[in-house]
Amino acid sequence: MTIYTITVLLSVLAYIAVGNYAGRKVKGLEDYFVVGRQAPTILIVGTLVASFLSTNTFLGEAGLVYGFVAGGRILGPSLVVAGYIYGALYFGRYLRRSRSLTVAQYFADRFDSRRVQVIAGITVFVGIGFYLIAVTQGVAVILSDLTALSYRQGLIVAWASYTSFTLYSGSRGVVLTDTMMFFLFSTITVAAMLFIFDEHGGWVASVGKLTFLQEKPSLMTWHGMVGPGERWETPAEFLIWLIIIGIAWSFVTAISPWQSSRYLMAKDEHVVLRSACIAGIAIPLIQTMVYAAAVTVNLSDANIVPKERALIWAAQYIIPPLFGALVIAGLVAAALSSATTFLSLIGFNVSNDIIQFKHTKPENQLKFSRQMMLMVSIIALVVCLSIEQELFWLTYFAGTMFASAWGPVAFMSVWSDRITASAAFWGITTGFLGNAIPKLFVTMGLLKLPVYMDPVLIGAVISLSVVIIVSLNTEVTEKERTYRLHLLKTPEEEFNDKATNKTVKFGFALIIFGIVKAAILVYFYVVPYFRALHPTGQMLAKDWWSGEAWFAYSWSILYGILGCLVVFGVRKFYRQQS
Repeated sequence: MTIYTITVLLSVLAYIAVGNYAGRKVKGLEDYFVVGRQAPTILIVGTLVASFLSTNTFLGEAGLVYGFVAGGRILGPSLVVAGYIYGALYFGRYLRRSRSLTVAQYFADRFDSRRVQVIAGITVFVGIGFYLIAVTQGVAVILSDLTALSYRQGLIVAWASYTSFTLYSGSRGVVLTDTMMFFLFSTITVAAMLFIFDEHGGWVASVGKLTFLQEKPSLMTWHGMVGPGERWETPAEFLIWLIIIGIAWSFVTAISPWQSSRYLMAKDEHVVLRSACIAGIAIPLIQTMVYAAAVTVNLSDANIVPKERALIWAAQYIIPPLFGALVIAGLVAAALSSATTFLSLIGFNVSNDIIQFKHTKPENQLKFSRQMMLMVSIIALVVCLSIEQELFWLTYFAGTMFASAWGPVAFMSVWSDRITASAAFWGITTGFLGNAIPKLFVTMGLLKLPVYMDPVLIGAVISLSVVIIVSLNTEVTEKERTYRLHLLKTPEEEFNDKATNKTVKFGFALIIFGIVKAAILVYFYVVPYFRALHPTGQMLAKDWWSGEAWFAYSWSILYGILGCLVVFGVRKFYRQQS
């Protein structure tokens, strides 16, 4: 066996051991579904970050940065993680307050409607199912590239790995293994980045070399490689795409089931808010390091095919073997952490929201939930073995469905006293189809849409319009109205000035992070980039007003706004009244 095989095998065995240990503590459905609602901040952060960062980040997005657009992705503000902040403040803490077992069950309780629960459960089954398939295939690609396993054998190994410790332990095992994996791939990302930088004389020197990379001119500009034949024809088109996809994915981090359901496990609402703030800092830090490492690989080989394997190639040919093996273990961990979350969510939704098997004995309900999770896992494996492996588009296809289908309904379920059960049902249905159908046509090459008509926008507009129209023509029941008022009432135990003051500090941490991140980007990217462009090595006055500079500055603006939201929101919602 190679060092890659041994390292990955040992890490997977560790996850299985921890997962099975956690499974012994599962006593009932609340333990299995939501860890008994006792998860501390560190575990919520671990599962939030680990379930978000998967093969899409380390392979798909790394390939995008390596091949087309480095500047826009490294310098561009992380609109995506803004969803953690407004999502936790205006949806997540209310979701936790509902004490539901799943997000689909929350919709059922909020709208007193079984059919709303079923349609929400179906969207989870389809949307998260696509994501689970994509992640499983991503692990198989890594294993087949770097071990003696074939692609099909890699699929089976990946499937058996995440199924073995998710099936038995449920969410209790998932949050523990997710946190382990989060620490592993975070640490390894730093090490990999430093090794790759060192190979080329450091990051600052690499910026100068990449600025004049002949194979990929304009790679380091804020807009990347644009023009006829490229992914984006003009800088404006890239900017529009970046804003739309950033806002869409911010809704994903705010309300999607694989993110917002983590809050159902939190010990209290302060854990929800603190976890969101930390995730909002940790994710862009890891992404920036991944992107910087990926683009620097160009200096060793600018023609890696397919581009998604840039970091895998680096682990083989740039990084020393032992650390390269750890990098591969980190990539596998990132994928498996997402897979465990996706499998548990689909299994929970099938057994609790779609089929909803009822039995008087809790142990029989727990047994049924495990049976449904196994069934879902087997279906995922059969699909993976039956279709082609080049399906990273599944992440794009499935990821933003929930922004359209759930976004308007989720926030209005808390903040609108006019939305009805019928409006919620048809809003979720039409938002899902309004996104999925045009996206399917685009993916198949049957339809070409301008960048400002992304399917996620089409679906969101349709969903919101349908919710408004149906709500105007139906009536809110007294039970719906009463439940919403119950959600809006903050539990007495959450009013704690000591806890509130501590949570407020996390808001200030966001502000400080934004300022520091902007300064670092200016010093280590903007300045070296423009000095490389000018023969004198000096920056001109106009450079400080360039797109690259403004992208860097915008981190302080964005995180300043997010930090203020947390500071003022927490003080308003939780400070005890004298």
